[in-house]
Amino acid sequence: MDPSDIRPGARLVGRGGARIGTVDAVFVDYLLVRTRGLLPTDLYVPRVEISPVEGSLRVDCSGREAYERWHRPLKRAPHD
Repeated sequence: MDPSDIRPGARLVGRGGARIGTVDAVFVDYLLVRTRGLLPTDLYVPRVEISPVEGSLRVDCSGREAYERWHRPLKRAPHD
């Protein structure tokens, strides 16, 4: 999957292939990812943290780490 082809509905997985959530919206610098579960949470994941792998998207962290890093809206867009 090419990073420019990211669309809502894409799966986000973490370290070890554990599912974190599903892309709900795509923005220039980040993805809005909705976690699954009884109380879904929105994660604001910077695009620079995303790697496409085998039909899904991957971040190099666990679901818990993803929540700690990205559960609040970004104050400003991350830049390289």
